Amino acid sequence: MFGNGMMKKLQAMQEKAEEAKERLNHIKLIGEARDGDVRVEVNGNGVITDITVKDGVEGEALTQLIIIAANRALEQSYRTKEMEMAQSAKGIIPGM
Repeated sequence: MFGNGMMKKLQAMQEKAEEAKERLNHIKLIGEARDGDVRVEVNGNGVITDITVKDGVEGEALTQLIIIAANRALEQSYRTKEMEMAQSAKGIIPGM
């Protein structure tokens, strides 16, 4: 079904994807809510690595601000990962 050339391309693409995932682990992206009252840091793979909350933020407001900041950070992470994976496929998959 797959020729030897296609298998090599698939293997190369898998290796590039793994390299991209490793690079994404070292990229830090930040989402903030309410002028930085809550700050969520994620890596390029969408893993939350830190949450910072300014003094005085509590209760339901805190929960909502964490959700907003986390979603902003994760959105950046998804876009970054998409671009990184597309770059790793470039030259291996025609039309990428």
